[in-house]
Amino acid sequence: MLLTLLLIPTLTALIIMLRPARQAALIALIGSMVALVWACFVWSAFDFGDSASIQLAASWTWIEPMGLSFSLGVDSVALMLVMLTALLIPLSVLGSWTAITERVREFFLWLIILEIAMLAVFMARDLLVFYLAFEFTLVPMFFLIAVYGSTNRARASIIFFLYTFTGSIITLVGLLYVAWLQWSHTGHWTFDIATLTATAASMSATQQAWVLLALCCGFAVKVPLFPVHTWLPLAHTEAPTAGSVILAAVLLKLGTYGLYRFAMPMCPVAFSQYAPLIATLCIIGIIYAALVCWVQRDVKRLIAYSSVSHLGFCVLGLAAINTAGVSGSVMYMINHGLSTGALFLCIGMVYERYHTRSMDELGGMARRMPIWTFFTVFFVMSSVGLPGLNGFVGEFLTIFGAFTSGQPLQGLPTTGPLGPWYAAFAGTGMILAAIYLLYFTGHLVFGKYHVPDASHGGVHEHAHHHRLPRDLSLREVLVLTPLAIFCVWLGVQPDAILSRIEAPVNQVVASVEFANSQPLAALVTEDGEGR
Repeated sequence: MLLTLLLIPTLTALIIMLRPARQAALIALIGSMVALVWACFVWSAFDFGDSASIQLAASWTWIEPMGLSFSLGVDSVALMLVMLTALLIPLSVLGSWTAITERVREFFLWLIILEIAMLAVFMARDLLVFYLAFEFTLVPMFFLIAVYGSTNRARASIIFFLYTFTGSIITLVGLLYVAWLQWSHTGHWTFDIATLTATAASMSATQQAWVLLALCCGFAVKVPLFPVHTWLPLAHTEAPTAGSVILAAVLLKLGTYGLYRFAMPMCPVAFSQYAPLIATLCIIGIIYAALVCWVQRDVKRLIAYSSVSHLGFCVLGLAAINTAGVSGSVMYMINHGLSTGALFLCIGMVYERYHTRSMDELGGMARRMPIWTFFTVFFVMSSVGLPGLNGFVGEFLTIFGAFTSGQPLQGLPTTGPLGPWYAAFAGTGMILAAIYLLYFTGHLVFGKYHVPDASHGGVHEHAHHHRLPRDLSLREVLVLTPLAIFCVWLGVQPDAILSRIEAPVNQVVASVEFANSQPLAALVTEDGEGR
């Protein structure tokens, strides 16, 4: 079933290449919708009673002497991110229906190729398959920014590629070191993720520290964590709307997913030792990015910096190393993808009409676009963390996890390295988020009405935009409505996610706690050999 889920967008991409360019958007929409329906079948086939185990697994030998295989499988956490990806691609295609008027075939082709790579990341059970898919996501996103972005798109695409590619290469070194360690112990190569995770967890503290550093070089850049976040605002600002949606909603989660899937279980002792440093960087990013948002005049850049702040909460939950924090982090991955992706869609719809993102040129849009106003205010409330909407649950759990980190739970050893002070400083980020998001809403939505005229790049300079209605069209309402429904559902019924991810989260937390409860010197020597 998982292989079929990969083959559907692959076939869609081939059809887009073979059919006329004018049919590209329709083919991409149909293909991505079929992939979404098939993902729902995958969901229904998954046994959530055993959600911690890898299910629906399939494996084909690739390069036998090197132990390489094309292995797929998901647990409940990976499945949640697969579903998020499958949901957002057709919405991004539909949202780009009128925005892309040149090189249409290439745009939708790169979007579908990006879907293939992202799905493969979450479904991979072989280390090199994961890495190849993780790295390949750079290629379609690079072209989406470089070809279809705004005026500074060339610089944005190059910085995006150099930052993420450099970090990923260092991560590859760390992963290959673990594979070499496995070979030195057993005499044969394997890149099976479960096998290498068990091998890595038996490394000495020094070895784990170096591997953790290598992993963080790639995953922290992808999140991004402070201070390696500087590529993100430029990439978000210059990317087309669909690129910004996918970048914020899914691609950034490749970093948090990598920390959850590899850094924590592979380097449990080192992750626990350096969790206070990681948490400190998260808190600096949360507060710093929130203050930068406060003074932004470009609304797209404001939402981009808000992602830096929000993803700081996500990684803070992982650094808490307890069930509440890690569950909140996974929940945050889903919720941020829904609410921030929706905000980028809302801003893109205004940009398509008025061709500006500046709050100095836009204001009081509620008078002209009441339907757009409803959705924008709704998703702002979700992003703020209003109780009853999805953003509240993940934010509360990550801060609660940080607050209770270090307190024994059910007789388990005390390994959580954080505490109330970390939660208190992170909590200021919630206050600042409310300030800058409500200020942005007050000015852009309810302020004095003004829009750019034709002489300043307004809507009348672009003939094809005469067809756009003043307020949202039915197509645009259909794009935003599913996201709004999920925001309400997960806000009212968060247990729909939390109960399904509880087992794998507990498994990861327990592995870190167990590793820290053992006298490491009694388990391994300095070269990593088990005694």
